[in-house]
Amino acid sequence: MRKHKTRALALDSSKLKTSSILKTRRKVNIKAFARPISKQAKFSEFWEHCLPKILAGKDIQTLALKIVQAHRSQKIVILGMGAHPIKVGLSPLIIELMKKGIINAIAGNGALAIHDFEIALAGQTSEEVEKGLEDGSFGVTKETADAFKKCAETCAKKEIGFGQALGELILSENLPYQKLSLFANAVKLGIPATVHIAIGTDIVHIHPRLNGAGLGRGSLLDFRIFARSVSNLEKGVYINLGSAVIMPEVFLKALSLVRNLGYRVENFTTANLDFITHYRARVNVLERPTKKAGTAINLIGHHELVFPLLFAGVLNQLKGGR
Repeated sequence: MRKHKTRALALDSSKLKTSSILKTRRKVNIKAFARPISKQAKFSEFWEHCLPKILAGKDIQTLALKIVQAHRSQKIVILGMGAHPIKVGLSPLIIELMKKGIINAIAGNGALAIHDFEIALAGQTSEEVEKGLEDGSFGVTKETADAFKKCAETCAKKEIGFGQALGELILSENLPYQKLSLFANAVKLGIPATVHIAIGTDIVHIHPRLNGAGLGRGSLLDFRIFARSVSNLEKGVYINLGSAVIMPEVFLKALSLVRNLGYRVENFTTANLDFITHYRARVNVLERPTKKAGTAINLIGHHELVFPLLFAGVLNQLKGGR
């Protein structure tokens, strides 16, 4: 017996209830649109009018405002970072913010310290890894290894962190480009500058004369110095600039430590600035720390574009811009 196909029944939408766009709110409004500016316009006009107050355009303005509010309220602004900010030429901007008292503490991984030293010594850094890896010449730079050996030995003898030891070495040896060193400027300004080392991740770790005990001692003390900065983070700002693993992990552990010790660190701003959103930066910097209160801002883009824009926005708002 032949089976008859059942005809599909369409939903009757004739009684659909409609609403008016003129009477309901939408997420996008022309008030937030970008506006053209003249070629004679000042940066303040660009910042106020040319950036759409939508998504990242709004977020970068919010972050600049949070930084300025923290600065004016004498609250701490901490910059944690990987090595890439130095490799794309951001050191002068970071140092300027340190000198103006806007950035009050810096922290980074071992690679940050390596590139900072090499810039201070030679005015250049960053090897051709692929070429050097072929014959094993990658990572064997004598001057860098010798500097880290001296710093590790200093940390083993004295109760100072690795970041301070590095800054003092750069200054004491009067390196030709010391003005571009984050760590040397931090020492001169009295700003905590800490190095958080993961053994085996940096080129200097392949050198046989490196003092492992001093390296560990200095970095452990730096973690505790960093935690002291984090203990003052209430109503302040923590920025993770280009660190996918080390600094998000260090920040989370420091935050747990200070809360365990009874410090009130709940209402503050965290920001992640990177090319893509990495898991640890997302959960350890943005989501978990600000779950109860606070603000989390994620800005995705090239460091060499986003950070100078943020830098200029902060200075603009300090001068009285909105």
